[in-house]
Amino acid sequence: MNFELTDEQKLVQETAREFALNDIAPTLAEEEKNHEFRLDRVARMGELGFFSCGVPEEYGGTGFGFMESVLMAEQVAKVSASWRLPFNMQNLGPALTVAKFGTDEQKQRFIPAWVDGTQVGFFGMTEPDSGSDVASMKTVARDRGDHWEVTGSKIWVSNATQGDAGLLYVMTDPEQKHRGMSAFILQPKTVNDFVATDIETKLGLHCAPTGEMAFHGTKLPKDALLGQAGDGFKICMWQLNNTRIGCAAGALGVAGAALEAAVDYANERTQFGKPISKHQMVQAQIAEMAVEHHAAQLLVYRAAWLKDTGKPNQYETSMAKLQASEAAVHAANECMKIFGSYGYSTEYPAERLYRDAKSLQVVEGTSNIQKLIIAGIASGHVANR
Repeated sequence: MNFELTDEQKLVQETAREFALNDIAPTLAEEEKNHEFRLDRVARMGELGFFSCGVPEEYGGTGFGFMESVLMAEQVAKVSASWRLPFNMQNLGPALTVAKFGTDEQKQRFIPAWVDGTQVGFFGMTEPDSGSDVASMKTVARDRGDHWEVTGSKIWVSNATQGDAGLLYVMTDPEQKHRGMSAFILQPKTVNDFVATDIETKLGLHCAPTGEMAFHGTKLPKDALLGQAGDGFKICMWQLNNTRIGCAAGALGVAGAALEAAVDYANERTQFGKPISKHQMVQAQIAEMAVEHHAAQLLVYRAAWLKDTGKPNQYETSMAKLQASEAAVHAANECMKIFGSYGYSTEYPAERLYRDAKSLQVVEGTSNIQKLIIAGIASGHVANR
């Protein structure tokens, strides 16, 4: 086995690290306070090729794969978990999904702008009464001959009020349950009878806008359909297996940041005549954080490698997402404890890491859902895909 990154991958990793430190870190505190999302930063990330991974060259791809995406997202998330989200909203979600299932016209029309960051992406799946059980969604698109008419609502949609073009999953034949789900390309700013509102009461990810979408007979053109009617569940599951690796990469970043912050503080803070990093209880905390972080890193990198080599990877991707998100939450929690009272202060990064980490146990399939996937494949009930 060769665990070394290539020179090109090391360069990609360093580019992302420098971008995060130079472009995000200096203004992050103020932006977090104001819940600020910056379109210019999305465009700069696009210019640097952050959203080009896995995309064919004719639509803006640069030859990067999932491994490069993971390396970049991890470095960005170490500085800001909020700014890891665009990797999914631009690239691993909409761009890759349309590249796989879209028509030539859809690919040419939408993918390049997602890749270069000039078109803000999103995807709408979750509803007020439909989360892990995706097939229970109630939003419906009815075929009206020359257009589709959408009624219903979506919630917890990243970039809901900022999105230019993204994916929308709805039912076109509710009686068929999951076989009646379809996927559409939605351009929110061009449609009628549509309202998007921000959710402003989130625990964390303050620079990653989230909102609700309401459809009141919204008309979508017939060519907005992605794939065939009834393909939505298949498309949705395929997409989630890609966006989960982005979440796992973000979790690596949060866990790595928590570990580094805890070690730095433990080496500086003196109690009972010596740095607290020399007290065995604190050493035990740091050791657990380090082991869990590096174990998760190996799982995430391996899942990315499997994707890049075209091998079955759903099993490994869910393992990576589960382990990385749980490691991030544990690391952030231990970091808070090592900082003590200062960890509770917004003057230090521990509290932000703690708040941001919790989302990773929920998005793109909760930890419980990942366990169901892992157990099902391990037990032989379903095949690894």
